[in-house]
Amino acid sequence: MPFGCLTLGEKKDYNSPTEVTDKYDLGQVVKSEEFCEIFRAKDRNTLKMYTCKKFNKKDGRKVRKAAKNEIMILKMVKHPNILSLVDAFETKKEYFIFLELATGREVFDWILDQGYYSERDTSNVMRQVLEAVAYLHSLKIVHRNLKLENLVYYNRLKHSKIVISDFQLAKLENGLIKDPCGTPEYLAPEVVGRQRYGRPVDCWAIGVIMYILLSGNPPFYDDSDEEDPDCRDKNLFLKILSGDYEFDSPYWDDISDSAKTLVASLMDVDQDQRLTAQEAIAHEWISGNAASDKNIKDGVCAQIEKNFAKAKWKKAVRVTTLMKRLRGPDQGDSGAAGGAAGASADAHTPSGDPAPSAGGSISMAAAIKAALKENASDTQTATNPAQSVQPAARQEEPQQSRCNGDAPQMVPQRKGD
Repeated sequence: MPFGCLTLGEKKDYNSPTEVTDKYDLGQVVKSEEFCEIFRAKDRNTLKMYTCKKFNKKDGRKVRKAAKNEIMILKMVKHPNILSLVDAFETKKEYFIFLELATGREVFDWILDQGYYSERDTSNVMRQVLEAVAYLHSLKIVHRNLKLENLVYYNRLKHSKIVISDFQLAKLENGLIKDPCGTPEYLAPEVVGRQRYGRPVDCWAIGVIMYILLSGNPPFYDDSDEEDPDCRDKNLFLKILSGDYEFDSPYWDDISDSAKTLVASLMDVDQDQRLTAQEAIAHEWISGNAASDKNIKDGVCAQIEKNFAKAKWKKAVRVTTLMKRLRGPDQGDSGAAGGAAGASADAHTPSGDPAPSAGGSISMAAAIKAALKENASDTQTATNPAQSVQPAARQEEPQQSRCNGDAPQMVPQRKGD
């Protein structure tokens, strides 16, 4: 019986803890995340190694939701660029999820270790990500957690594939979603503006990832000396809402116009005009020969090391407080129901917490709403790079809901520092 489908008074069958330990030998904890602990696990019969994620039910409703959601979504998918579900158990106290073990490095680490790194390398990474996301979108699944930390190499072989992990926040798009979810730097404008959203948020996050991989910089950052985190977040959100980013010199001087066009098309402020994952795959920079083979490693690595402090980047900081501010005082509408077994974006907000109701939270929501209204009347702002870089042409097609993102806290610094 699927998780979350019990009727009142029905007795639920749980796995015994020994069913888990008789089949798998759980090693030491590799790392702890907000929702779960991650282990290396060995199948006692085959001796094959897997990744095990253990969720403790006592840690709260959001943890239980995240576990049930990840299990349900992973049972639906099978794709070479998505880590596969191997086994799942539910005991009275815990959930155990066993996944394929990816032994390769994160993309950042791979870039830093290369002697030569070009647009073609980035194009290869983005093609695999886009193919996986296009597959998810064909099933009406919104990942909502696309970020660099969730892109890893499957193994350490030279031509290893990229795999996407972490489906705790993924959601079925049964109608558009409104629950805010994510890390500030990856949020699409429609999430920041508290509009209903769908699959296009994933495409926006892919554009952010591509921007970082080509320049080493985040597209949106607060370059003020403001100490108040509320003010910094508001400044960042206003830039996202207006699409206020640049292909600035010298970081983009050696990057092809084709790459810039694709980034601009994926990061179109208007979600209805944003490229879909399938359309992006057909772009010449992905499927053709437009990606340059020029070595850009030195410039990209220098900016990566400057902008993304390793300790802070690796730490999976959740943005619960920021998301509570973004939800605003009128968050009575939770968006479309029917999302993956009850796993809403509230996985990033403490269960039972009231919506913020004072001072900074209201002013944050008010400022964002005001900016959204202003942006609606003039979406082509003077700072929008789409004015100087023509977005990829889109074929006319029936209207459909499309793409989002969440991530560990990105800590960008000013590029000139």
